[in-house]
Amino acid sequence: MGYSIGHDDRYDRDVGYGVPAICDHPDCNKEIDRGLSYICGGDLYGGDTGCGLFFCENHLYIPVGDGSNICSRCTENKDPFPLKPDTPEWINWKLTHDSWALWRKNHPEWVKLHSEAR
Repeated sequence: MGYSIGHDDRYDRDVGYGVPAICDHPDCNKEIDRGLSYICGGDLYGGDTGCGLFFCENHLYIPVGDGSNICSRCTENKDPFPLKPDTPEWINWKLTHDSWALWRKNHPEWVKLHSEAR
């Protein structure tokens, strides 16, 4: 089993290496994905050490201990940065791709909200 696409219930957003994203650091707009290689804490939901947000290689740090990558906020035990929104590319994919038809049928509020914003 892979982690291409999943859902993070804590932050209510799609995750996985199949989900295009922007680094969650507020001063960065680097394109990444929401796969495990970019997650703060090295595991789903941030594991034991991270916040579970996603950062480019310039905004992850290696702590002493388990060796997982964490962001600057986690190295200082601060609250996580604000989430970055889904990319227009990802929203369009969910709104139009056949593989998401059943999901759209089950989430009409999301579809309405994001269709109006386009």
